[in-house]
Amino acid sequence: MLIANNLSLIRSGRSLFKNLNLSVKSKSIVQIRGRNGIGKTTLIKILARIILPSTGEIFWEGKNIKNNINNYYKNLALVMDTNTSKNDMTVYETINFWKNLFSSPIKQNEINYLLEMLKMQNYKNTLVKNLSFGEKRKLEISRLVIEKKRLWIFDEPYLGLDELTIEIFNQTIKNHINTEGMVIFSSHYRLEMRGMDTIDLEKYAKN
Repeated sequence: MLIANNLSLIRSGRSLFKNLNLSVKSKSIVQIRGRNGIGKTTLIKILARIILPSTGEIFWEGKNIKNNINNYYKNLALVMDTNTSKNDMTVYETINFWKNLFSSPIKQNEINYLLEMLKMQNYKNTLVKNLSFGEKRKLEISRLVIEKKRLWIFDEPYLGLDELTIEIFNQTIKNHINTEGMVIFSSHYRLEMRGMDTIDLEKYAKN
């Protein structure tokens, strides 16, 4: 379980948000909403401990993540709004790189099924630099399945996805939640999913 208590961030004398509490347990999903510039990406980075909050604490499995960071990262898959794949590697090389990097137990038949599910099977020998923006985002989504982490955190995961890929992505989220997973994401996209909680950053803004 992830719990964040009393989070706030002050930047250049301006408070982006204040007194924000959040909890995510197994089989649950939280969406962060709000207008551009209100701090959605900043909050995502705080939850991933890329940046530190001005106040507040974050706990993973009952322990403060600043004293438990290695265990936290072992359970965290983070996808930001920029791609992590290398332009001069093929799709297949990229997937195998991620597999080795994260010591993933994913099997070859699972990789093939994943590529088919994302409609990327015909691109496995294509260099990343030759993919469209949407295809790169689909490749980034595949990293979630490859890593096999319990907590997924996304920043604007729906950017560049067509309707079919959105359906596939939403089903991937449902499958993850049904297998004890947890999801936090920021987006303008209005996802409708049973049991989902929403955090509206407008309520915590102190401009």
